Amino acid sequence: MKKSFVMISMAICTLMLLSACAPKTVATAPATTAPATTAPATTAPATTAPVVTTEPPVAAGSCLIIGATYGGYINDAGYNQAMHEAVMAIKTNIPCVQIIEAENVYDEAGATSTMLNMISQGAKMIIATGFSHQSAAFVLAQTHPDVIFEHAGGWLQRANFGTFFGSPPDGWYLMGIAAGKMTTSNKIGFVANAPFGWALTFINAFELGVQSVNPDAQTYVTFTQTWGDSAREAEATNALINQGADVISMFVDSPVTVIGTAESRGVYSIGFQNLAAQQFAPEFWISGTYYTLGPTLTRLTQEVINHTWGDEKSVTCGITAGCMGIAPFGPHVPQEVQTLVTTKLAEIDAGTLVVFKGPIVDQNGNVVIAEGEVLTPDKMSGVDWFVKGVVGSPK
Repeated sequence: MKKSFVMISMAICTLMLLSACAPKTVATAPATTAPATTAPATTAPATTAPVVTTEPPVAAGSCLIIGATYGGYINDAGYNQAMHEAVMAIKTNIPCVQIIEAENVYDEAGATSTMLNMISQGAKMIIATGFSHQSAAFVLAQTHPDVIFEHAGGWLQRANFGTFFGSPPDGWYLMGIAAGKMTTSNKIGFVANAPFGWALTFINAFELGVQSVNPDAQTYVTFTQTWGDSAREAEATNALINQGADVISMFVDSPVTVIGTAESRGVYSIGFQNLAAQQFAPEFWISGTYYTLGPTLTRLTQEVINHTWGDEKSVTCGITAGCMGIAPFGPHVPQEVQTLVTTKLAEIDAGTLVVFKGPIVDQNGNVVIAEGEVLTPDKMSGVDWFVKGVVGSPK
C-alpha cells in the first residue's frame, strides 16, 4: 500500500511539473482598454519577461517582416501605446508586412536578446522604441548589415541605422499657454522622469508658454527617476497638489497615474504621448499633445521594401507635418483659450513665433540664449538649465 502511494504521488508531481513548463498563450489587451484605476506601464516588475506577440508563419505574399520592441505595456495610454499604434498603422497601410512585437522589454540586455530572436524569425527591419534599446540596436546594426534599424527618439546613425520621432517643444509651449490661462493659484505642477536634456527642454518650453500669458505663474517640477513607477508618480502628483498646484502635467511613459490622481482631486491636467490619456480625466482635462507617427513609419517601411531607405537618417516633424497632434479641449476650457492656442500654433507654423529665441534667461538670471539667437534642435538634448519661472533643480 505504501509503495502504491509513493508511485501515485510521483505521478501527480510529474503531471504538475509538465503543466508548469507548458507554453502559455499571452493575450495582448486592445490598445484602448487600459483600466481607469491602474497604470499598466508603471506596475510591471522589472523582472517580468518580455511579452512577444507574433503573427502566423510568413505567408507566400509577405513582403517584409518587422520586429518592434517596447519598454512597457502597449496599452498604457501613453508612450508605448503611441508607438504600438504607429507600428500597427504600417500593417494597415501595407498589408503584406508581417509584424513581430515585444512589450515590457525593460533593459539593454533584454532588448538585445529580443531583437536577435526577431532577426532569427526573418525580420529585416527592427523598430526599437524603448529609450534603453538604442545602444543594443546600434550594436546589432553593425553585426547585421542586412537589417534596417530605426530607433524612436535616438541620435546614433550608421548605414543601416536611423532615427525617427515627433518634435514636442512647440506643442509644450502651446500647452503652457493653456495652463497659464487656466491656473488660478499660479502654481503648475510637472512630474517628469529625470533631468536630462530633452526633459528640461520640454519643461522650459512649457514654462515659456506659461510666462507668455501669465508672468506670475510658475512651474514646479518633481522628478521620479523612473519612466514607470505608479507609486512615485502618485506621490509626486499629490505633493504638488498639496503645495497648491491646480494644473498638472507630466513627462513619463504612461500618464494614467498622474492624470487619474489629478482628476480624483479636482485638479486640471494636461496630457502627453497618446490621445487615449484623455479618457482618464473626463471632467478636468485641459488638452494635450500626442504622437501620430503612423504615416512616418509607413513611409520608412515602404522605402525599405523599395530598397530606397537611407536618404534620411534622422526624421523628425511636429504638429503641422503630421507627426504630432493637439488633443481636443476639455469641457471647462473657455473658447478664448482654445482660440489663443490655435492662433499661436498658426504663428509657429508661419515662423513669426519661435519658442526658443533669445533673449532667454535661466533661474539665476543668466542669459542662456542671447538676443536674436535660437536654440536649435541639435542643442536641445544638451540643455542643462531651467528658464526663469521653473521651480526645481535641473541637475
